Amino acid sequence: MTDASAETAPKTVSNAVQYQSKTPALRRYVTFYSIAMMGIALLWGSLLAILIPLHVQTIEFANFFTGADAGVDLQALTTLQAQVDAGTATATADQTRLLGLLSAFNAARATSLSIVTSAGVLLAMLLSPIIGMLSDRTRSRFGRRAPWVAAGGIAGAALICFLPVSPSIAVVVVVWSLLQVAVGVAQGPLTATVADRVPEERIGGVSAITGLASYFGAIVGSIIAGSLFAIIGLGAYYPIAIVLLLSTLAFVLFARDNSSRGMVTKKLRFGTVVKSYGIALKDRDYRWAWISKVILYLGYGISSVYSLYMLQSYISPALSATEAAQTAPLLLFAALPGTLIAMAVSGRWSDKIRRRKPFVIAASLIMAVSFLVPFFWPTLTALFIQVIVTGIGYGVFVVVDQALFIDVLPDKEAAGRDLGLSALGQNLGNALGPIIAGAVVAIFAGAYGPVWPVGFVLVALSALAVMRVKGVR
Repeated sequence: MTDASAETAPKTVSNAVQYQSKTPALRRYVTFYSIAMMGIALLWGSLLAILIPLHVQTIEFANFFTGADAGVDLQALTTLQAQVDAGTATATADQTRLLGLLSAFNAARATSLSIVTSAGVLLAMLLSPIIGMLSDRTRSRFGRRAPWVAAGGIAGAALICFLPVSPSIAVVVVVWSLLQVAVGVAQGPLTATVADRVPEERIGGVSAITGLASYFGAIVGSIIAGSLFAIIGLGAYYPIAIVLLLSTLAFVLFARDNSSRGMVTKKLRFGTVVKSYGIALKDRDYRWAWISKVILYLGYGISSVYSLYMLQSYISPALSATEAAQTAPLLLFAALPGTLIAMAVSGRWSDKIRRRKPFVIAASLIMAVSFLVPFFWPTLTALFIQVIVTGIGYGVFVVVDQALFIDVLPDKEAAGRDLGLSALGQNLGNALGPIIAGAVVAIFAGAYGPVWPVGFVLVALSALAVMRVKGVR
């Protein structure tokens, strides 16, 4: 262990619960860990996939279509644009004016959504390793991680309630940024409990189970949000807040850890904290695993950030906002069977043969190839094919990549810090992906199609990066 890592890691192991394989205590932990992860995933699935894009669209629509134009039908206008592009219709002077507004609106909402989704991720990204280090050192009668999980769940639920009344993009950016930090306060330490408590030979299997719960939570969240939006509009935010609160507190109350009051730690210093961001990255295997993760989520973020807008402005025939909100969850649901099978099989299989890299490489390539389908065939059917194939690849990746990171941890006693840095890598990709996607859409005058080949190249590159990991098979 380096001198810097010795300063940042606790001097002794906390008195965390250490489960034996196939015990009721381990099953209870997995149950409530899965519930908590499902609640957090439900938040991401409902807000990121449905409510935030619709919220941004509502704000930007009011900025472009005012007065007599306020009642314009976006679906009809998008269909007209497709007909004009195909040469099957000729626009009148007023229609040409409206089509000009549509192009500017498409670019503006894409840019605004990329700003909203990226700003908070960058903040959460910088804070996640610090939160991880602090949770490594937390001394409480509830253990190291529980206070952070509870605080993040409570703060996150409160912040969600401010979103429906956010009247501008600037306010949405601030509230959403703080919300992502709050959820990161809960999610980072929650993830670290796997390294704390689960036997090494069960990590892949547990990752598969909880990965299934997370994916299911995201789908349920998008379905709930899409259905509720059609009924109560942005009031759909409030039920999500309740779910986040209850799911995180359930973990704290029913999957209790041992007290960490007797844990001996060394005081954190600012310089040490700054250095800690690079400690794990000095390890070659960890560094390449981290780079691979950043690139994959960068490409995945580029291809997925505008899913709702693709349904309204890319495919033919185009859908209305309400139809898109109700169809987007169906895309995720269509991917569910393949994703569930991939998650269930890959985690246990990788544990059995003690190999991680082939699974991660294959997952990246499967996802990359799927992005080409809607690029060459811009229809709703193509989007269904794309998400089904991507779901298989992502199902393998999300399970085995977590196990890969635990395998390459350079310091098991600083799992919170180094898994926080792993989350930082995912967040970095998620933050930069929408920014790049927004730039691509702006460069191509509001066209969404070019984001697909860009995503393909990046996700394919992530497979090459993980090949550089040598210490894990």
